[in-house]
This record gives sequence, structure tokens and C-alpha cells, in this order.
Amino acid sequence: MNQERVFKVLVGPHISEKATVLADKQGQFVFKVATDATKLEIKKAVESLFNVKVERVTTQNVLGKSKRTARGLGKRNDWKKAVISLQPGQDLDFTSSAE
Repeated sequence: MNQERVFKVLVGPHISEKATVLADKQGQFVFKVATDATKLEIKKAVESLFNVKVERVTTQNVLGKSKRTARGLGKRNDWKKAVISLQPGQDLDFTSSAE
């Protein structure tokens, strides 16, 4: 996988109450990813960017909500979420840069 694709696969970390509990108790981390990304691409992207070993990747397609606006009905975009399980002894550090 080329370096350009690595940066396009991971959109960013997904910060929520549930994601924080997963990170604290089970060592799992949640990312927003590209909708066309595969589990293997996500695994390789996390391993190359953060220098960790990934044990398992699970993905979910999240449907966008329908919302009412002043101009009628609208819809938020659909997106994809990936839950990354790291091997024992591994940890992600978002503050340090990957070198």
C-alpha cells in the first residue's frame, strides 16, 4: 500500500464516551475511516502510522441521520467506523508524531 493511501484511509480518531471507555478498559481505539477502506488497509495504516501491532479490526457502516432544516428535509453523510484491538502490551499515543 502506497504512503498516499495510508493517509487517506484513516480520517481521524472518533472521540465519544463509548470510545473513551473502550480505550480505558479494553485497549481498543475507534477511528473514522474512508468508506471504501478494507480491514487489511486499516490494519496496515494503523501499524505504519503509530508503530504498533494490531490484533483485530472490526468495522461498522454508520448511516447519516435525517434532519429537518429551514429548507425542508436534509440528510447527514454516511461514514465508516473502525474499532482497532491492539496486541497485549501495545498502546496508542496520539500526542507523539510518527517517525
